[in-house]
Amino acid sequence: MKKRFSLVALLLLCFSLIVGCSNGETEKSSAKPKEEKSSNEKVSLKMAVFPADEAIFKQGYENFKKDHPNVDITFETFPQQQYYEKIRMQLSGGEGYDLFTGQMDNMVDTGILAPLDKYIKDSGVDVSGYGSMYDTYKYDGKVLSLPYRKSNWMLYYNKTLFDQKGVPYPSDDMTWDEFRELAKKMTSGSGENKVYGAYLQQWPQTWYMGAVQKGASIIDKDLKPFKDALQTRVDLEKDGSIMKWSEQVSTGAHYNAAFQKGNIAMNIIGDWHVAQLRQGEKEGTLKFDWDVVPIPHPEGVAKNTSLALPVSIMMNKNTKHPKEAFEFLKYMTGKEGAELLAGAGYLTGYMDKDVEAAYLGDGSQKPKNLHYFLETKEYPEYPMLPGVKNVVVEQIFKQEGELALIGQKSVDDTIKDITKRVKDEWASKYGEK
Repeated sequence: MKKRFSLVALLLLCFSLIVGCSNGETEKSSAKPKEEKSSNEKVSLKMAVFPADEAIFKQGYENFKKDHPNVDITFETFPQQQYYEKIRMQLSGGEGYDLFTGQMDNMVDTGILAPLDKYIKDSGVDVSGYGSMYDTYKYDGKVLSLPYRKSNWMLYYNKTLFDQKGVPYPSDDMTWDEFRELAKKMTSGSGENKVYGAYLQQWPQTWYMGAVQKGASIIDKDLKPFKDALQTRVDLEKDGSIMKWSEQVSTGAHYNAAFQKGNIAMNIIGDWHVAQLRQGEKEGTLKFDWDVVPIPHPEGVAKNTSLALPVSIMMNKNTKHPKEAFEFLKYMTGKEGAELLAGAGYLTGYMDKDVEAAYLGDGSQKPKNLHYFLETKEYPEYPMLPGVKNVVVEQIFKQEGELALIGQKSVDDTIKDITKRVKDEWASKYGEK
């Protein structure tokens, strides 16, 4: 019996050792394939982009996937006028975007923007390349987006008109008063033969930029700097050297078509106009020579001080693939993406010597003085806070400014009313400055 018991015990012991070893091997062998599967797992991302940027993002993705073959990205876009409304609707309906482009202030109130600070730190992103614009992307102390491009304003001028009149080209260091005098000098004729000295689009930014150039913000408690800026626009209309705001609205005038027509000497607008004019030359619709210089500046402000509107990439905090989503965000907003964007004519959020060289190209394309875009001192067009664009710019400044431009309200009263509305409807949300 003792021998039988010992034999049974020995057999059981051997069996348990065999099973234990077998289980251990199973766990080890199963762990390895799982790890391999994870590293090669197919990841699908969806990204919303502005219609004008869709082609360049698809091109960037083709480069990106060479090193990230497991990442599939589907791009969607909507007409510019409906863009934010559409993506907000999709997001609120549960249709997720992992990434989306745009101005951060239009999306920050949704509460779905992922803070990027940890990703930036862990991946060693060189934030110095974003310059002064980097702090623009902080909200409640956290970075919620990174810029892939920005829009600096410049003065575009019709060299042919200046040559015909024998007037020297605009200086790169003009005050707004000097600009007004030059616009008067370049204005002539009437009716169909009218030549305007300048063109300012209907947007509030085209008249309030003079105050922003001084470092003022549209949500400041004291908005007196905006008085001189509005007065300049009113004076230009009184001089007859720019198209009246009321005529612009009634005729549906647009800065691009108006300038390309050839009867406007100077046009103040953003960097995107370069691509529009190059396209006009390519299609044969633009018949004159042109170039750029910095926008006029207030007395005492350094030359080439410009408004800058950053356009960024944001990440959905609910994305199932934050690592991969950030990798593409980092690619398009970093050096590699910036070189691609700059080569296509975009003024990029990230800048270094290589990106600048890609932006300037070989010098064969106009404008001759493209370099001015790379030399600007930038002030954000408006703070990247929720509602600033939709409430302060598009309602308060637009509505009150229009009353001054059609002569229903004095400049003094307009600025007083803007100040009151900003204080009552907006500034109180963030406290007094």
